[in-house]
Amino acid sequence: MKKVLFMPFLQLPSGHHQVADAIIESLTFIDPTLICHKVDILQYSYGKIEALVSSIYLKWIHLFPKTYSWLYRKSVYQNIEKDKEYVLFEILFKRFVYRLISESKPNLIICSHALPSYMLNKLKEQDILKTPVINVYTDYFIHSFWGLQHIDYHFVAHQSMKSFLLKKGVDEQKIFVTGIPVHPTLTKNLKKEVTPPTQITCTIMGGSLGVGAIEELSKMIQSTKNITFYILCGKNQRLFNKLKNLNHSRIFPLPYLSSREEMDALYQKTDVVLTKPGGVTISECLIKKIPVFIYHALPGQEEINLQELLRMGLVVKLPKLKEITDFESLLFSESKKLKSLYNSIDLFHNTLNKTSVGEIIHNLLKERGQTYA
Repeated sequence: MKKVLFMPFLQLPSGHHQVADAIIESLTFIDPTLICHKVDILQYSYGKIEALVSSIYLKWIHLFPKTYSWLYRKSVYQNIEKDKEYVLFEILFKRFVYRLISESKPNLIICSHALPSYMLNKLKEQDILKTPVINVYTDYFIHSFWGLQHIDYHFVAHQSMKSFLLKKGVDEQKIFVTGIPVHPTLTKNLKKEVTPPTQITCTIMGGSLGVGAIEELSKMIQSTKNITFYILCGKNQRLFNKLKNLNHSRIFPLPYLSSREEMDALYQKTDVVLTKPGGVTISECLIKKIPVFIYHALPGQEEINLQELLRMGLVVKLPKLKEITDFESLLFSESKKLKSLYNSIDLFHNTLNKTSVGEIIHNLLKERGQTYA
């Protein structure tokens, strides 16, 4: 039986884990004999310190967003055309990555985070590792922490990312333009283009932890008359309770939805989405062909995602809304903007590989045969 090792980073319910879970679901449906194993290399290497790192990471983003944004761009997004060395991370993680591969002996390794990708690229560069490795990018850009030159295959979100890899010298045959993978459940009932009716259902998403400017936004929507709001509060219990206590006829707070079927049902009745530019959330909306309006972006990855999504015309950035009537006016009066969004989404879909991510990976597994570290 063949083994596939998935390597996200941190235990937070982030896009790195969601993408890994989506691919696992797709792969095991195609071939139930596959053994899929997901390992966070930080927890594997340093145990309980992972929880501390996750906590510090979240507090840093919220307390010092500008500092985080500056450091993120400087460390991994400045001069991205140049190859960079991250020696400290190699010292901290490379030996653990090698030990993990030696213990698990996978036939294939899939990285949904840059850190393990960088380490595996180094091991391949030194001819220590023979196991094929796939990078599955979970954002709409590629930064310099990702391992590139010695990685076997790259699954990218859009054509510009492919162009970037080609400029970096990656063989075109190794690049698949797949979009950011989403759970198979969400691809079964695809919405058709609709003209927003006089009554709109809007879903507001603040991320799996209920973070961002979602609380500010929730204050504005209490005067709404024509829009029904479903608000995903994630694990923000305080926000959930606050909205629940409003007893508003058009505001429905929802806790963290772990069920893909529940999430799919929510998408099916949603006309527009207000969200942050997280890679997986945007990908789900693109698959469902639901117009996306961005109300906030967290520092670092989401800021750059927003920049790329706006360039491709796939989302609309909301201005600072003083009243929810501004948003209602935007939706009801600017039909041309919605039509433009639909057109951009259609063009985006036409550029994607028609074969599913699970099928591509399964075919690669068959082609590569029994390869071990």
